[in-house]
Amino acid sequence: MWWAATGNQLTALTGHADGVTSVAFSPDGSRIVTGSDDGRAIVWDAATGDRLTALTGHVDGVTSVAFSPDGSRIVTGGDDGTAIVWDVSAL
Repeated sequence: MWWAATGNQLTALTGHADGVTSVAFSPDGSRIVTGSDDGRAIVWDAATGDRLTALTGHVDGVTSVAFSPDGSRIVTGGDDGTAIVWDVSAL
């Protein structure tokens, strides 16, 4: 059947207080960023599932997230009408 599971769950990223609206891997695959209706974006270690940092600055839900091609920045877009560019080069 087309909907049958074919993979194994590696980890579950939990920590948002509301629905997850957007997810992206960093270009090198080492980090994941998630955006949520709770107004935060969270950066995770892709290998361990550990939370690295929370990006707080939106006053409404975060609807889209993306890494820059070199992985040093993240851009988030929100229901509050703003897009924020974050420096995550130290993570």
